[in-house]
Amino acid sequence: MIYIGIDVHKKKCVACLKNEKGRVITELEFENKTSGFSKLLEKVEGKEAKAVMESTGNLWIRLYTALETAGVEVMLSNPSKTRVIAESKMQTDKVSARTLAELLRTGFIAACYVPPAEVRALRHLIRYRTKLVRDLTRIKNRIHSILDKYELPTCECTDQFGKSGLQWLRMILPLLDVEDQFIMGSELDRILYHQSRIEDVSLRIAAKTVKTEDSLKADESPSEPAIAEDVVTLLSVIGVDYFTAMLFLYEIGDVTRFSSASKLTSWLGLVPSVHQSGNTCYHGKITKKGSRLVRWALIQSAQVAVQKDPHWREKFNRISYRRGKQKAYVAIARELAVTMYHMLINNEPYRFGREETTNRKLKKLNRLIKKAQTNQGEAPVQCFSS
Repeated sequence: MIYIGIDVHKKKCVACLKNEKGRVITELEFENKTSGFSKLLEKVEGKEAKAVMESTGNLWIRLYTALETAGVEVMLSNPSKTRVIAESKMQTDKVSARTLAELLRTGFIAACYVPPAEVRALRHLIRYRTKLVRDLTRIKNRIHSILDKYELPTCECTDQFGKSGLQWLRMILPLLDVEDQFIMGSELDRILYHQSRIEDVSLRIAAKTVKTEDSLKADESPSEPAIAEDVVTLLSVIGVDYFTAMLFLYEIGDVTRFSSASKLTSWLGLVPSVHQSGNTCYHGKITKKGSRLVRWALIQSAQVAVQKDPHWREKFNRISYRRGKQKAYVAIARELAVTMYHMLINNEPYRFGREETTNRKLKKLNRLIKKAQTNQGEAPVQCFSS
């Protein structure tokens, strides 16, 4: 068995190959591109090998895929937990590669979960939509900042950035200074662009909720959109729409890799930090480790659930009376994660759900899927296996 530790950078990589006894076989430097990967694969051709590299942005993906395709067992190390490298007084690429190879050989690698390629692709699409929404929010805030400088008539539109609201903003442009007119006009154009992009991405994500042909049952017609069971299950939760369901499923990946709901909430960073020494035990703020996007989505869902679901409203009122509203929302988000975990594990819908609400969500999702199919002018985009 050959153990390979790889220190990955944008333009180059440094690898160290060790045998089972820990002796260095060879060390090499190669480019972080396809032509460079073959240089490494030549060293292990025909031999059983394991490799490890640190998770560094998106720089590891090409090399990881190349090694995986070549039949090499690959692991992704969590940099924050590889303390022997982070705290080393002598940090060079060779030292990092040697240390990774030794940790792999001795079985002390803190490995990251790496989902399949199709899950990573859709995860990237979901994250792109959240970035577009945040960019749109920044644009709206800049427009609000400009409007605060003037005494303008009140907009009677329900949505200031809806169709009627944008028309009103165009109408008041002559009331602004010349420079503010230019800035406001540019920002309004950007709003239209971002709204269009968000709609396009949302349709693509909605289309991905359709089952694959292999997962269709015999009595299901492929001509009609057959939504995956996991998505339908999560839609029964009040406050969870199709985007939140997809974000939860694809950011977490295989939910069965968590042996309990408490381990899932710990991974999401929704549990309080604990500082204990002797007889003193202090519970602080939540750890905020894991997926920041899932935490954000769960807290947004918690705010909706508290308003529309009596079950969550009762819990929220009880917690907020003692701890305050902000901590109560975080507590409800944690409870939502626990509920969704058990729903997926047991394949059962939300016990306090309302059938009419779930059906309304499914009808809306079906409309989006059909619109996506019409826009693409082709068969349904099917990728979700369940």
